[in-house]
Amino acid sequence: LFLSVCRLKSSVSFLTRPDRPNLAYHKLKGRNPGIIFLPGFNSNMNGQKAIALEDFCSSLGHAFIRFDYTGCGNSNGNFEECTIGKWRKDVLSILDELTDGPQILVGSSLGGWLMLHAAMARPDKVAALVGVAVAADHLVTTFNRLPIETQKEIEDKGEWKFPTKHNEEGYYTLPYDFIKEAENHCVLNSPIPITCPIRLIHGMKDEDVPWQISMQVASRVVSKDVDVILRKGGRHRMSEKEDTKLLVNTVDDLIDKLSTVT
Repeated sequence: LFLSVCRLKSSVSFLTRPDRPNLAYHKLKGRNPGIIFLPGFNSNMNGQKAIALEDFCSSLGHAFIRFDYTGCGNSNGNFEECTIGKWRKDVLSILDELTDGPQILVGSSLGGWLMLHAAMARPDKVAALVGVAVAADHLVTTFNRLPIETQKEIEDKGEWKFPTKHNEEGYYTLPYDFIKEAENHCVLNSPIPITCPIRLIHGMKDEDVPWQISMQVASRVVSKDVDVILRKGGRHRMSEKEDTKLLVNTVDDLIDKLSTVT
């Protein structure tokens, strides 16, 4: 474990941007298609899924990038000032500055929402998508389902304590402005103009993001090459050994598919 932590810390690089905070990342050089891992909300590049994919890409000789969003992990910036729009720009910065050729984006939870935006913005570069518990529009949808009085109270306070089981407090504190800005990035209200292959993996015991969201994404994207894979016992983080194996195999199949396209 100690050696693993040293490896993670010593290998961090930074993408410097003149007008935005620097982004921490780790990159493996290799052949295309490259793989890019997009973490979930308030997560970082050192999660189990990211490391498993990196090890897999290393064994195959494929390019791989994992990174931290602005205000998360080792990246610069203030988490409290972040928005979906800023994190979307982070993903595009990674794509534009650090990659050449076709890429497979693997997005976990919030990262699944952001990968959809990246695929729309860079259709020539994003060759395929793999979503794990895709949280498209989820924060906005959850907020809009609150009683009107509760929504008004949150607006007056200027912050929303969003329940979670993933920290000691039991909630994430989200600025009200974060929710209002996120409304600009909702994708499920109309057809999603993405035509590349898409694989959506979701646990049916996910208590954070309902698996039905992956079904909605599948129905909204215009791509015909879409598979939804439901894990009956899978939870939100999909961190069991068999879950990780499924993710790696799904990416492997897409690499094969893209490599045989003429």
